Order: sequence, then C-alpha cells, then structure tokens
Amino acid sequence: MKSIHLPPLPSSCLTPIRRESCYRPLIAGRAPAGFPSPAADHYDKRLDLNEHLVLHPEATFFLRVKGDSMIGAGIHDGDLLVVDRSLEPSHGRVVIAALDGELTVKRLHQQRGKILLCADNPNYPAIEIRQGQELQIWGVVAHVIHKV
Repeated sequence: MKSIHLPPLPSSCLTPIRRESCYRPLIAGRAPAGFPSPAADHYDKRLDLNEHLVLHPEATFFLRVKGDSMIGAGIHDGDLLVVDRSLEPSHGRVVIAALDGELTVKRLHQQRGKILLCADNPNYPAIEIRQGQELQIWGVVAHVIHKV
C-alpha cells in the first residue's frame, strides 16, 4: 500500500492565518430548526471564530472548492474549506489530495491494501490509486464555510 504523507505546501497556496482575536456576539440559547420560539433578546457572550475554526494556526490553510463532487458531505461549489495539516489523514476523513499533481477534495478510503479517493456524489466514480501514481495528502478538512 502506498504511504500517505504530508508534503510541504507551496507558499503560493497558503492563506496566512492571523491569530488576532475576531470576537462577534453570540446570542444566548439555540435557534430551533422546528417550531419557532421566542427570540433571545440579549447576548450571552462574545465568540472568537478563530477559537472554533482554527485550532492549529501554524498547520491550517484555507482552500476554495470548485465543483460538486462532495455535496453529500455538505461541501458545495464555492465553499471555503478550513484544512488542518496536523490532523491524521485516516480512513473516512475528507482530505485535500494532490493526485499526479492535480488537487482534489475527496473522502479517503483505505481498504484491503488499496487507497481510494471517493466522491460524496453518486455522479462521480471512486478514484483508485494505482501503481505509479503520485498521491500526496495536503491536509484534512476540518470545517466548511458556505453561504446559505
């Protein structure tokens, strides 16, 4: 089986992560997705998105998605991915992979000595990594940011 490793990223691919605090209001309570409830009329505290989205700043980069092969995982065309290189690229994780130099976002599958990059959209076939192909895992997708 091919080994999976994290290569150094070209500096042109990195979006610097600033560790400055970015506090925004967090409203007390939760918003029900079923029946409406009375709105909370006060802020509970202030929330720093960096604390929730960027756990390892030195190992994190952002990447914009192009295409719809991962819609089943909630990843849509134009979404912004928060990718963490310090997370283990293991079976079942959504990863950023470079296959023969071409970047893709897919779910990593390792089974019976084979490595597959699988889409979460039935319109796309799984990609089996074959002898002689070069596979580099750039990182594991930790969060997806998209408009609704």
